[in-house]
Amino acid sequence: MEDCIFCKIISGAFNTEFVYQDDDVVVFKDINPKAETHLLVVPRVHVASLNELEDERLMGKLILAVKNVTKQLGIKSYKTLINTGKEAGQEVFHLHIHILAGEIKK
Repeated sequence: MEDCIFCKIISGAFNTEFVYQDDDVVVFKDINPKAETHLLVVPRVHVASLNELEDERLMGKLILAVKNVTKQLGIKSYKTLINTGKEAGQEVFHLHIHILAGEIKK
């Protein structure tokens, strides 16, 4: 989608540094971190939210990316979060998983 900020990041429009990437998923730092470590796990294909996800394989890839990036960074304890819908706090309507580790900011 042309107006989706995550699609623009994935396409390289902002020279965002990816902490992890593979053929299906990218991981990058949240620009407004809510924890000492705050990463976003994002599918390369645009899916607006968890409610629109129909590809079971892609969900598996997202969860494995969480595991792979936390292992790569030596993070043993962390919280994952998926906001689905505006009322639940979703601000960017491109499915993503938050990884929060270390001290959580209030």
